Amino acid sequence: MSIIIPLLLLALLLIFGMPVAFAIGISGSVGLILAGGWEGFTGILLTAPYASVKSFLLSAIPMFILMASFMTVSGVMKDLISAAYKWLGKLPGGLGIASVFAGAVLGAVSGSSQASAATMASSVAPEMKKYKHKTPFILGVVSISGTLAVMIPPSIVLILYGILTETSVGALLISGIIPGLLTALGYIVVIFIWVKINPDIAPKISMNPTTKEKIKSLSSVWPMLIIITAVLGGIYSGIITATEAGAVGALITFLVILFMGRFTLAKINQALNDAIKASTMILTIIIGAHIFGYYLTMTQITQKLVMFAEGLEVSKYVILLIIMIVYLILGLFMDQMAILILTLPLTFPIIMSLGFNPIWFGIIVAKTAEIGLVTPPLGMNVYVASGASGLKTSEGFRGVKWFVLMDLLVLSILVLFPILSTWLPSQIK
Repeated sequence: MSIIIPLLLLALLLIFGMPVAFAIGISGSVGLILAGGWEGFTGILLTAPYASVKSFLLSAIPMFILMASFMTVSGVMKDLISAAYKWLGKLPGGLGIASVFAGAVLGAVSGSSQASAATMASSVAPEMKKYKHKTPFILGVVSISGTLAVMIPPSIVLILYGILTETSVGALLISGIIPGLLTALGYIVVIFIWVKINPDIAPKISMNPTTKEKIKSLSSVWPMLIIITAVLGGIYSGIITATEAGAVGALITFLVILFMGRFTLAKINQALNDAIKASTMILTIIIGAHIFGYYLTMTQITQKLVMFAEGLEVSKYVILLIIMIVYLILGLFMDQMAILILTLPLTFPIIMSLGFNPIWFGIIVAKTAEIGLVTPPLGMNVYVASGASGLKTSEGFRGVKWFVLMDLLVLSILVLFPILSTWLPSQIK
């Protein structure tokens, strides 16, 4: 009963729409009471909330979110998208390709998928509508481009995975580069094919900037180049750790935008409020998940699952496939951060017992998180993009289906060729 009741309670609370942090915390608390009594429960409750969020490593998450907030409210991201339009807009599906390119760059400096999707939707969607692109194409491209922040460093998902599994965060961030670029290339291929099959979905545009205008547009990209160089260059050179990079990035972003004269007190206040809200949500989920984790430890569910998996007379790849399917199904209904925090205490020991590489598995988990961000009924990026652009959510889910198929293909490639995830970290000492 101490195992069944908390798990059923968790499922019911999530189904009825309770915030993930509280659903996990309440069901974990009930499990602790059933398994260890009130004394054990109160002892854990006195220490778990502080102990679960005091880690220095966790400071990277609010700092990267703050960096993304600074860039969003200041308009730096919109400048990048505008420059991409001038260079790529004349290609078939050029505005979509420019959006993918911009999404990759935004991912390289923000780490936040929702921040990227919201920024792209507010700046890209009006431009596409002006050139009579169809709504499914607009929302599909914008929503999927935002997911690149999940894989391309500094990915908050990979940082959280590293913290939860005690895997090198720096190595994880570096490992996301090749899979992230492969994913972006896949999205561009989808756009090319889609536009070739149905030209009306993204009509050719009359925009014809001169070479001088194209070169001039690059002048608006320098703030992004400075930020990328500072964050990624600092990590890869070893001058700063991946954790410190968040604070350095937020500070440099603030100084660059202040130098540009883009900040007002109102904008600074908005950026701080947005960062506080997002960070509070994530840290609260972590607190709830740690309470649930103590319950899993007390009932030895994790150990029993590991022993069960080791005793199965099937290939370890069959077990991996089952775990991947579970992640994809959970992504339909749950927030990606919550999925990681809730499942990694169960799945990571199993994966390690089967001899898989922890960095490679981190990329696989991140890839499933990408897919979950655009698949119904939750599909957070589609809702964010729809809200920011004022377009119908149902049209957005229609628009992402071809990109999801490409994501599944890329996921298969990453599973079959682990070297795509592990080679680059092995080259950087």
